Amino acid sequence: MRKHIYLFLLLSISWTESIMATGSSITNYAKLVDTQIGTEGNGLGCGFTFIGAAYPFGMMQITPAFFSPHKGIVVNQMSGAGCPHMGNFPVLPISGELKSSPNNMESFPRYETANSSTAGHLAITMKDGTNCETTVSKRSGAIKFTFSEKEPKGTVIIGAGVGSTSLSNAQIEITSPYSCEGYAEGGEICGYSANYKIYFAAEFNSKAIACGTWVNSDLRKDRLQIGGKNSGAYFTFDTQNNSVVEYKIAISYVSVKNAHENLRLDNNNRNFDAVREDTEKEWNKYLGKIAIESSNTDRLKQFYTHFYHSLIHPNIFNDVNGEYMGADFNIHRVKDNRDYYTTFSGWDTYRTQCQLLAMLFPKESSDMVQSAVEFAQQSGGYGRWVIANIETGIMHGDPIPIIISNTYAFGGRDFDTAAAYKHMKRGAMVVGTHSQNVVVRPGLENYLSKGIENASLCLEYTSTDYAIGQFALQAIKNEKDASYFINRAGNWKNLYDPSTRWLRSRHNHDMSWKNPDDDWREATKENYFWMVPYDLETLIDTIGGKNAASRRLDSLFVKLDAGYDDHYYAAGNEPDFQVPWIYNWTNKPYKTSEVIHRIFNEIYSSKPNGLPGNDDCGAMGAWYVFASIGLYPMIPGVAGFSINAPQFEEITIQLPKDKLVIKGGDSKKTYIKELKINGNKYSSSWIDWSKLSKGAELEYCVDSKPNKKWGCVK
Repeated sequence: MRKHIYLFLLLSISWTESIMATGSSITNYAKLVDTQIGTEGNGLGCGFTFIGAAYPFGMMQITPAFFSPHKGIVVNQMSGAGCPHMGNFPVLPISGELKSSPNNMESFPRYETANSSTAGHLAITMKDGTNCETTVSKRSGAIKFTFSEKEPKGTVIIGAGVGSTSLSNAQIEITSPYSCEGYAEGGEICGYSANYKIYFAAEFNSKAIACGTWVNSDLRKDRLQIGGKNSGAYFTFDTQNNSVVEYKIAISYVSVKNAHENLRLDNNNRNFDAVREDTEKEWNKYLGKIAIESSNTDRLKQFYTHFYHSLIHPNIFNDVNGEYMGADFNIHRVKDNRDYYTTFSGWDTYRTQCQLLAMLFPKESSDMVQSAVEFAQQSGGYGRWVIANIETGIMHGDPIPIIISNTYAFGGRDFDTAAAYKHMKRGAMVVGTHSQNVVVRPGLENYLSKGIENASLCLEYTSTDYAIGQFALQAIKNEKDASYFINRAGNWKNLYDPSTRWLRSRHNHDMSWKNPDDDWREATKENYFWMVPYDLETLIDTIGGKNAASRRLDSLFVKLDAGYDDHYYAAGNEPDFQVPWIYNWTNKPYKTSEVIHRIFNEIYSSKPNGLPGNDDCGAMGAWYVFASIGLYPMIPGVAGFSINAPQFEEITIQLPKDKLVIKGGDSKKTYIKELKINGNKYSSSWIDWSKLSKGAELEYCVDSKPNKKWGCVK
């Protein structure tokens, strides 16, 4: 242990900055983050994470947009969403004067190099040599442009009617040689409409010597206002004597007035460096909830980057005065010292992220759930994927009830549980329930009458039913409803074909079997077969018992990075997230740790292409965190973990009530030889959250050879 502590201190000195507080050295966790991880690749095998600056659950993301980096630095971007979206109000510096209209801003080169990419800060160099630094606070952002000394002038371009997707309308007004304001409307994500309206207010710390606007190919100096698609403004500065220009911007989804208030009160006259320092401190507070001791510097870098990704969304949507644009397109105001959140990638994050947030940040996670409840109250039902104040209908299932049930189970309980349950039950029981113009549960009538739907959709509904049942039992104390929904989760059995021993879809009209490969969303029957985490014992018994299940799992893990249509394990896709831990139900828990260590070693890396799949608003990031600490939240609505060997020597997790300390992991030793909890031997591969939530110490003894007896059920 002394050797590990010594190496850890060397690590802290060599590639983190240390700050002194109360006489002790504190690790700068923000500097352990590398936001370039996950930013390269395409399709299923790419993280689609953004490279720029974010604030913990903050309103803005100041970054080159993943899907349009050539347009400059934008104010909003989702971490890991695998298709174009948002990217509003792009800002782009160029050396010299603007000679012709930027039009749609498609003709500019993307940034040349990334010089620094940590939590809350990005420094890049443009192709013409201009340097840009970005940082962000809770509701405003700041950018520092350093122009080339070879050019006496430098220009900043601001797109209003330009985004990462097509906009329907926009307007921008230059209000002084220092400032401008405006709005944009429209947009989409993954081909789905996301017709939100967003406002901004921006200001420079230097006076422009020239300014003007453009729309399409029409560029005019001294025209102070313009609107429409492909429009924007420019400011030209004398950079001969002062090559540094700072730019501040804030947004609102309510009004320009609110954007100005967000800028005034959130920025509070701070310059770029002050904002950067304050945001770094905030990231250290959040990331410091999990303190890792390890001699493996590369794995530390990966861990804190993935932890960082899990703390970006859902993000704050209300303005500093409490106002936000509701799902009913009316202005609402938050109550009871809450914040209102948006960006719910429900199908992705219900499996990992919401549990992590509830464990570590019960205040924020409670506000997130309350936001989802209010969205349902305003729109008619829970959304599947909410962006701004719009339900897009992306993906399938009914995931928000699982998020709410998981959040409650793991400690985020300060929300309107009665209203939460009302909308859970309505969406699960009332055919035609809508969230805005999107049906909450497509095919519900058939599901209610026959107990089936298309295969993967049916499995999603059964998981939600089980989570609703658990919430009814724990939060509402309604045993009758709990029994009904938990029993209805057994509808998965209607998909089981005993002739093939696989789950598969049925035809609605006569209940006959469809092609075995039909109706699996983003995966295959081999992946989705295991998506019955609440009834694994029955599933395993049905196919012949533990040995048969283990053999089937073995055949899945021949490959770890399968595509959507492959019949192997896909480490980067949500339906497979929980599958490695299913070995714990087959009396072969050593194989759980074996597969997870293979995934760490073979699939993840600290390179820009180091994520095996779309981060999906923190879903992948939270998976990595749980797999690293050796505790995975397996069952919807149930507070507990399936166990694997942790990959770090010592992990200290600051819970709301006390510390959870996990000792004895090793990135090079795969298997659990022995486990003690608070000094007592523990031989189960499952542990209830109640044993850990008030503080505990888990002490592992790990080995490079498997102990095939540990964790087995006699």
